Amino acid sequence: MNIGVVGAGSWGTSLANVLAKKGYPVQLWSHEAELAEYMEKHRENNRYLPGINLHQNLSFTSALSEVVTHEVVLLVPPSQVMRSVLKQAAPFFNPTAAIISASKGIENTTLELMSEVIKGALKGQHTGKTAFLSGPTFAREIAQELPSAAVVASAQDEVATMARDMFSTEYFRIYSNDDVVGTEIGGALKNVIALAAGVCDGLEYGNNSRAALITRGLAEMKRVGLALGARAETFAGLAGMGDLVLTCTGELSRNRTVGIALGKGKKLKDILAQMHMVAEGVETTRSAYQLAQKLKIDVPIINQMYAVLYDDKDPRAAVIELMQRTLKSEYV
Repeated sequence: MNIGVVGAGSWGTSLANVLAKKGYPVQLWSHEAELAEYMEKHRENNRYLPGINLHQNLSFTSALSEVVTHEVVLLVPPSQVMRSVLKQAAPFFNPTAAIISASKGIENTTLELMSEVIKGALKGQHTGKTAFLSGPTFAREIAQELPSAAVVASAQDEVATMARDMFSTEYFRIYSNDDVVGTEIGGALKNVIALAAGVCDGLEYGNNSRAALITRGLAEMKRVGLALGARAETFAGLAGMGDLVLTCTGELSRNRTVGIALGKGKKLKDILAQMHMVAEGVETTRSAYQLAQKLKIDVPIINQMYAVLYDDKDPRAAVIELMQRTLKSEYV
């Protein structure tokens, strides 16, 4: 089974390497020709995953038309460019390929999940065999073969089973479910909550505030998910609580790192200017805020995070406002 991987960031590279080490022929696409050439020559992604040796079963290309012709296509571009990448790839896409998306986010312009973006961008040129990989996973720790677990969601049992078996190794345990919406919402919104957790850490508010924020953030994620048809139990699993805890507490979390800098008083544009990898939560906050407004759902943490990012609200004032809202039952 030949596999094409679209996106040579840290996550795409790490997943491609997992599959290559399992013996699959894998082709990894980078939109940067120089990076593709460097990886081919040096067997290392020095830009996004330095220090990790890339397996000999892994080949590289900067031609999008090549990488989407395989039997399995793994999509790992930043969520906000997923549609444009797929539109370029559509004329060359293998119509019978199994598509697995590992991108997490909600598109700004349409408020669509990646499952909807993929379906719309390929416009009937694909049979619809799709699955979505999510869960508490930092790319570097997977690349280092540290024990980890994730979940793959698909409406088609045979696709979920295929993807689960394909990724599973002695250090990477994959579960499956059929709740695509819940899995995607969990993967997208946890990045927004992680920004807020980072803000609390940047303000040096301590462990109590972080624990409270994670718990109430999970309630907001669940609220949005249920409104879109997700199942409640998904948010107690790997794509919900698991991914949320990791992203809100882990030192490798880009979203938490951005939040810490905001809490310390730095401006968003200055923070992003110093990063060469994408913190998905920044753009997803905009989408999440607008989606909650559209659905008329109460999401106070997401609302305050939007105000900090896009209205230049003082982070300390945002926390105070959260704490002083009208008291209510925990389960409302």
